Amino acid sequence: MTQIPGVTAGELQGKPTSASRTTLSHIMTANDTNLLGTVHGGVIMKLVDDAAGAVAGRHSGGPAVTASMDEMAFLAPVRVGDLVHVKAQCNWTGRSSMEIGVRVLAERWNESTPATQVGSAYLVFTAVDAEGKPRTVPPVLPETDQDKRRYQEAQIRRTHRLARRRAIMALREERAAQGYDD
Repeated sequence: MTQIPGVTAGELQGKPTSASRTTLSHIMTANDTNLLGTVHGGVIMKLVDDAAGAVAGRHSGGPAVTASMDEMAFLAPVRVGDLVHVKAQCNWTGRSSMEIGVRVLAERWNESTPATQVGSAYLVFTAVDAEGKPRTVPPVLPETDQDKRRYQEAQIRRTHRLARRRAIMALREERAAQGYDD
């Protein structure tokens, strides 16, 4: 695992959540629709990944790759003509990984009504060096009570994600020992 260029292991300075927070906005067009005439979920997921990737790169100070999408919830359909805002921030950091929380809001492009939340997601990114190997990231420093809550919830999601991975691997090993080749 490599360090951030010019920073030794003991010197890694934390970054506040506000330092990498970002919003990506996009007007949905007919090219974005599915067979039902609403915006395709994959289009929204790409916007989510793009915004989360920007936050991960900003927070880590370099390239970061999507390791997993922990959860994606679609709360309401998005329509052609909606102005979609994808708001993302770094919720939690490990040695080389970061959880990025994302909220998706939509409003009509030509109306002055408030945007409503239409989705949310949690993604895990890994910071990588030029060879694609994991590199250390600065710790995230939650600033507000809401940031602190998000940090704590991210730790719970991480614990569940790791426990789920261990349980699945144990099951696969057990099945392999029983002669199953799935």
